Amino acid sequence: MGDTPQRGAESTYAAAGVDAAGEESSLAGLLHWVNRSLALRRGVGEVKLPVGFFANVIDIGHGMGLAISTDGVGTKLLVAQHLHKYDTVGIDCVAMNVNDVLCVGAEPLAMVDCISLQEPRADLLAELGKGLYEGARLANITIPGGEIAQVREMVRGARDGYAFDLVGTCVGLVPLDRIIVGQEVAPGDVVVGLRSSGVHSNGLTLARRVLFDTMHLAPESYRPELGRTVGEELLEPTRIYVREVLAMLRAGIAVKSLAHITSDGFQNLGRVVADYSYVIDQIPEPPPIFTLIQAGGAIGDAEMFSVFNMGIGFCVVAPEADVPRIVAIAAAHGVPAQRIGYVAEERARVVRLPAKRLVGAGRGFRVEA
Repeated sequence: MGDTPQRGAESTYAAAGVDAAGEESSLAGLLHWVNRSLALRRGVGEVKLPVGFFANVIDIGHGMGLAISTDGVGTKLLVAQHLHKYDTVGIDCVAMNVNDVLCVGAEPLAMVDCISLQEPRADLLAELGKGLYEGARLANITIPGGEIAQVREMVRGARDGYAFDLVGTCVGLVPLDRIIVGQEVAPGDVVVGLRSSGVHSNGLTLARRVLFDTMHLAPESYRPELGRTVGEELLEPTRIYVREVLAMLRAGIAVKSLAHITSDGFQNLGRVVADYSYVIDQIPEPPPIFTLIQAGGAIGDAEMFSVFNMGIGFCVVAPEADVPRIVAIAAAHGVPAQRIGYVAEERARVVRLPAKRLVGAGRGFRVEA
């Protein structure tokens, strides 16, 4: 297959088949009933946060909270099926869950998984198990159980007999008086960005559409700028930030908020209670995979920063004085980190990227006039 993109209209997430705006607007009916459930328990079992943070916290008594979150791997699983390689997506499943639980200041403890299968394949399940174990080892959690469902009529994929879906639910512990949801964020606080390992597990629908359909690359296509094949790059596991972030919390750093940079990119910084804006003014050079996708799909900066992490997988907001220690702790765990921005005085949930002339409010970025 060739690598010359077919130029035309800009590639977008919506055109690739993901209607993010429609998803949000369609949630109202579901959330009506979910939110009503929050009043069903008081005392032990009481839900301590509104729906909408990276994780929620349930009162389990004695001043302790059980943090809980659930997530899956998305269409990255189709890349795994194309390459017939399943030993890393379990890491992604763990990562997507433990990184979210971290964001309320909790220590992840355990995760259960649910695997929906087209067919029960011993080789597939063994490889998925291998990845789940490696993710658990990296996050220092256990996998005490899970579920396997054979749903042939419901699951379709890229390789017949090997179609599957993989999701997890993670729990962690946090003292109720140490829940972090940005309640102390203030103007002048600094945003430290921890580097991602690549695309992670968001935006794969758009990435696949551009690389495979528009550029006519195969998953086995070697790209010199990547130093490996396209498929290998896309399957690079989502980075797990548990050990370094817990080390920061235990070091007495005044962590004000934590953000897992997934879909919606840097707008995830606004998933806190503090009603301030953020300026991201020191964006590091993104990994080559993002440049390849952007050029191949003729994608504008606004769409790229709305869909992808663009090289930053996790953010820590803290006072400027703590930045050197945050960077040092991340480096000690093998993760490059740097100051990328700051909290501004504007009382609005807006994220600005001046170098790109982008502003984000709600979902998605747009070019500032």
